[in-house]
Amino acid sequence: MDKWLWMSAGELGRGIGAGEIDPLALTECYLAAIDCHEHRDRIYARVTHGRARAEAKAASERAKLGLRRSPLDGVPVSWKDLFDSAGVATEAGSALLEGRVPEADARVLAVATSLGTVCLGKTHMSELAFSGIGLNPVTATPPNVNDPRAVPGGSSSGAAASVAFGLAPIGIGSDTGGSVRIPSAWNDLVGLKTTPGRLSLEGVVPLAKTFDTIGPLCRSVEDCALALAVLENGRAPDLRGASVEGARLGVLQGHVMDDLRPEPKEGFERACRALEAAGAVLEPFEMAEVAEANASSGILFTSEAYGLWKDVIEAAPEKMFPEILERFRGGKAHAAADFVAAWERLHAIRALWQARTAGFDAVILPTAPILPPEAERMLSDHDYYVRENLLALRNTRVGNLMGLCGLTLPTGVPSAGLMILGAPGTEEALLRLGKGAETALS
Repeated sequence: MDKWLWMSAGELGRGIGAGEIDPLALTECYLAAIDCHEHRDRIYARVTHGRARAEAKAASERAKLGLRRSPLDGVPVSWKDLFDSAGVATEAGSALLEGRVPEADARVLAVATSLGTVCLGKTHMSELAFSGIGLNPVTATPPNVNDPRAVPGGSSSGAAASVAFGLAPIGIGSDTGGSVRIPSAWNDLVGLKTTPGRLSLEGVVPLAKTFDTIGPLCRSVEDCALALAVLENGRAPDLRGASVEGARLGVLQGHVMDDLRPEPKEGFERACRALEAAGAVLEPFEMAEVAEANASSGILFTSEAYGLWKDVIEAAPEKMFPEILERFRGGKAHAAADFVAAWERLHAIRALWQARTAGFDAVILPTAPILPPEAERMLSDHDYYVRENLLALRNTRVGNLMGLCGLTLPTGVPSAGLMILGAPGTEEALLRLGKGAETALS
């Protein structure tokens, strides 16, 4: 049964459908693995044993009757600790929300449950989701699968670790500035950032509602497609025959290529060679306005985040990790007029992006310019923390600022990802392209 822990969600679902895997036995396998794992308390904030067993038992009965509700009916899933779960604490990695127990599931959790997925529990995360690093001395910092000294990436840090360490086949996270794609890249997973508004944020603890999105962290592109379908009660795109042959891919130049560390550079160049060998056409292009948008992201993100959280934060600021507190408080410095002006300029830049990239099937760039930093040094070196945190999110933030959907894929170089950005609302096309890229990279 241990082999189940490393199978893809799609393979597990097909095994259930064929009568080869019993959902209850599968869930017990995962629960046992979680309970005895050395990093259990650093990955899972809470394990929902009773709920998981009840949902798995129901899935087992449906499978026997041939009444499965989706391809993932009976497949276990972990959930980032900002998705409300009825009767179970949802604290978003913060002591400010300690003991917060919602009465109902978040909309996406309710939908996925109705389609048969099994909730294993809630995973640790960066405090209030405001960091791409994944360091959280307030609750827990999950491990990185490639380097025990390094941070895992955030803010969906536990979601990534749950999959990377074989403690869930799918982790559901959120992405405001890169929080699905960074931990996916740094743990050699596939991560999908959805278009803003595609998935319901009802019952999701917010960071910046304008930019908040939901997405899965998985072992394969197929798993991301299947997960998206159960999160929105939709149909996964058909990935059969997917290829990058003839695809026209824009390779974004400029500041997203600055200061690339050797490993991310090697991974990206390796990916580009593989895509070209598979028949893709790569066309470098410049767009200086992207750097301008990134430079103004501070006012956009911090103003909204502080506006949402200032009353809660200032009631007990001593409960917060000082680095996160400082980042939130940065939102106090911006005038409302400057916030409005920054949004007006961003709308104009988005229109320029749409026009400049209209001839491409997608845009590619390195997911992150750096490898995951050292956790201990980040706790003691403020300048190092600020520099690495901003660099970590620099490239992923392009997708959030431009309102895009995005996918990160492993490149074969540990903790170095390839990011593919698609136009808003084109997740199905992006996933087919991602499947083709995945095949080329393998």
